[in-house]
Amino acid sequence: MKIQNQEYKQNKIIEILKSEIVPALGCTEPIAVALATAKAKELLPNKVSYISIDVSPNIYKNGMGVGVPGTGMVGLNIAAALGAICGKSCDKLEVLKYVNLEYVSIAQEMIKENKVLVKPINTKQKLYILATCSDGTNHSQVIIEDSHTNITKVIYNEEVIESTKGANVASNSENENDNFVLNFNDIYSFSMNTPIEKIDFIIEGAKMNSILSEIGLNEKSGLGVGANLASKLTDLNDKNELMSAAMARTAAASDARMSGVMQAAMSTAGSGNQGITAMMPIVSVAKSLNSTKEQLIRALILSNLTVIYMKKYFGRLSAACGCVVASTGAACGVTYLLGGNETQISYSIKNMIGNLTGMICDGAKLGCALKVATGTSAAVQSAYLAMSNICIAQTDGIVEVGVDKSIKNIGKITCGAMDKVDDTIIEIMVNKED
Repeated sequence: MKIQNQEYKQNKIIEILKSEIVPALGCTEPIAVALATAKAKELLPNKVSYISIDVSPNIYKNGMGVGVPGTGMVGLNIAAALGAICGKSCDKLEVLKYVNLEYVSIAQEMIKENKVLVKPINTKQKLYILATCSDGTNHSQVIIEDSHTNITKVIYNEEVIESTKGANVASNSENENDNFVLNFNDIYSFSMNTPIEKIDFIIEGAKMNSILSEIGLNEKSGLGVGANLASKLTDLNDKNELMSAAMARTAAASDARMSGVMQAAMSTAGSGNQGITAMMPIVSVAKSLNSTKEQLIRALILSNLTVIYMKKYFGRLSAACGCVVASTGAACGVTYLLGGNETQISYSIKNMIGNLTGMICDGAKLGCALKVATGTSAAVQSAYLAMSNICIAQTDGIVEVGVDKSIKNIGKITCGAMDKVDDTIIEIMVNKED
């Protein structure tokens, strides 16, 4: 029975990993809007002539200033239009992979003629999208809730065609995996002991995000954070410059993604930047240390699974930056690569919680690369301290004696306590002077 339970748990964790680590072309909030309009468009007999989008404030916040792949533009309007013009809902978070200049021109014309309306609505839901598309005679509606690909309702001319609320949610409070309980010990044991052939799929994510990093470094994409940091180094693979190299490689991938390059990221727990931050510091450190392929795989699994676990309490979208959890996962992986044991890895988590908790999310944008660099720096620093058996004490702030309790405390802050902060951030962003 114990062996059966172990096998069940192992298979369930792999299932969760594969559902949470998926390719995403572009920032996931505007892409989710494009997915909604693509699905709505597919119900209409004629081409879409008008689009109306209602979104939760957090979706609005994360779509205002981020680049949409292949367009040279930012915002939810262009994403919504392109989803209805060339998107295919079966492609999920890669829904805009068919974008070309002709489609962009058509989308720009729709926006110019005020045929695409996007507005935030008053809702307590963090992730909510209602897309309405019309062809002049018929209209269709699609609702996405709780996670970026979770289509909960499809309506055609007032008739409900689909209603599948909660069916596809991978790591939210209403999801089907909620009764499957993980803790840090489970995560460490799975990462260290699962046969390598069962988890080596994670390498594809590392390769995908490494391509983004190379684009960012070579093309000085976005703000050029990664490229600028790299220019100060003599050798990206020098283990004496391990922290700076990790910051450069990771920030460069974010630079490229947030500027809207036509290259997918491997996302983790609903965010491409989280996937980048959970993977690229580990890829960089592994190169500097000449780690084996197996060590790289186990470090990547440890990092990403920690992120997925923490996001259950942190929330899909919140006033807090997802870099906090993603870089905490990275700290675990880096500590492992440095030779750390389970206790030292738990130290790195506590050090991160005592350090970065409270970093705000003020929307997806080019400047996210700076936060990614900061998170990466903190991750390596926390790993170094953990290797010296230095750990923030349980008497300090929100850190407790148990790592799981410390993680849950982050959730108490980000889910509920910071709602007023979120409202203030959004108010500032919406009411800026030109």
